[in-house]
Amino acid sequence: MSHVSRDLLLEFAGDADVLRKLKTESPHFLRLNRSYDELAAQIQHIEAGADAASDSRLETLKKQRLALLDEIAVMVGKARETLQPQAGAAV
Repeated sequence: MSHVSRDLLLEFAGDADVLRKLKTESPHFLRLNRSYDELAAQIQHIEAGADAASDSRLETLKKQRLALLDEIAVMVGKARETLQPQAGAAV
């Protein structure tokens, strides 16, 4: 069973329900979440000095992580809309 990235839970504080919904309903989100975790771990190891990498390699990894975060943010925004009651809907 996959999990929602701790980093994503922090990044999207207040959207834990949305992230859980995406986790259960979207294989694409799971792939993005997994890729985000892997990139975050690589970056952390490089920044901690555990892995060697050039500055340009580190910058490339950070840009890839940011691109994933942008794509995830779009998915979270769309999923959030589906969880909120429709404005003007009859009760």
